[in-house]
Order: sequence, then structure tokens, then C-alpha cells
Amino acid sequence: MGKKGKKYINSSVDVDKTIAYSLNDGLALALKSKYAKFDESFDVAVRLGVDPRHADQMVRSSVVLPNGTGKTARVLVFAKGEKEKEALDAGADYAGSDELVAKIQGGWLEFDRTIATPDMMGTVGKIGKILGPRNLMPNAKLGTVTFDIERVVKEIKGGKIDFKVDKVGIVHAMVGKSSFGVDKIKENVVAFIDRLIQLKPSSSKGIYLKNISVSTTMGPGIKIDPLDVRAAIKEHA
Repeated sequence: MGKKGKKYINSSVDVDKTIAYSLNDGLALALKSKYAKFDESFDVAVRLGVDPRHADQMVRSSVVLPNGTGKTARVLVFAKGEKEKEALDAGADYAGSDELVAKIQGGWLEFDRTIATPDMMGTVGKIGKILGPRNLMPNAKLGTVTFDIERVVKEIKGGKIDFKVDKVGIVHAMVGKSSFGVDKIKENVVAFIDRLIQLKPSSSKGIYLKNISVSTTMGPGIKIDPLDVRAAIKEHA
């Protein structure tokens, strides 16, 4: 394990690793522990009571964060004709078909998210080995293979994030920037975890939200009480 720097150690002085804080207190402490000069991202990690080795316990979806992420995603849409125009009118950064595929085959990857109309997936499949490992492949389960281009482009531009449980049962998400402050970050965290709860597999037994941790990019991880988060979700319902 790497040696912790002096700034990190100083920022962790007030963090009690043995307890799980309330959501409000944990978020406030995470922001207080921030020490980097740049506007750090704010991250959430949730350990779920699932076994991702079983297909029926794979948790994967997306959610629109009420306050966005603080970062505007560069959106590329694979579409033709009217749908290409619809994409650009909706705010997509790039839209097209074969010419974009050829450009990507040539090494161009100046975009963050992709969408495709269903009729384009045969063409997009040619670059699956490029997009797939980078989590850039349009996916019907995430709503990014669709003819409803305008809606999905606007959702992504407005703060829609994708997430997927990893092989050890943890879901990671960036839910804003430190500059958002406690209230806006809390709204985003509540929306994200509420979505996770909605996705609980019927085959998952026992405790579903096992552990929740929040942190800024450079700051220490802070444990949050899952029961307090559930209470906050009910308050926002």
C-alpha cells in the first residue's frame, strides 16, 4: 500500500474510521477534508449484497442526477438522415454514421458518451473492440440504443450517469463536484442510491446496502450509515 502524503494525513484527522456517519454529517466532513486546490469530484462507493458472478444479480443501469455532475459530457450519436439532424439539434457534439466509424478506426476518441439508433448497431459493431473496453459502446439496457435521440441526448447533457457493479459487488459513481456544497450533493447521492434500491435483484438475500462510502477525489473515504440514507430517500420521495 502506498505511503499517504502529509496533506492527506492532515485532512483525515477529524475522520473516525470506526463509525458510520449520518448522510449530512458525512457529506459535510468529506467537504471539510478536501485539500486539493482544484474543484475535486465527489464520489460514492456502495457495496451491495449481490454476487455479480450470477447474471440475475448483475446491477447495471443509469440515473439522471438532479444537479448534474458538474461536467458536460461530449456526446456522439451514430445515426442517419433525420435522426442525425435531431441529434445535433438536441445538443449532441457529433452525429453521423460511416464517416464517424472510420474516424474512430483511425484512432479518434474525443467523446465521452455514445448513442446509436437501432438500425446503426450493425455498423457500430465494427468498432466494438475499440468502444467496448472503454465503456463507450451504446447499450440497449442503458437506453443508449434508441430512436428517441432527442430525449437521451438531453438527459446525458443534463447529468445522466451510467453505473455497473464490479466483480466484488461494489458500485462506484461520480455524483458531482466539491463546489456543489452539501445540499446539492445530498440530492444527487439520494437519487443515485434510490435507483440502486429500485434495482435490487429478487435473488439477492440478506442486507442489500452493505456499506456506503463518500469521498472527494483526493480526500479520505468516509463511511455513511445506510439506514440514514434510506431515511433521506423517504424524505425526498
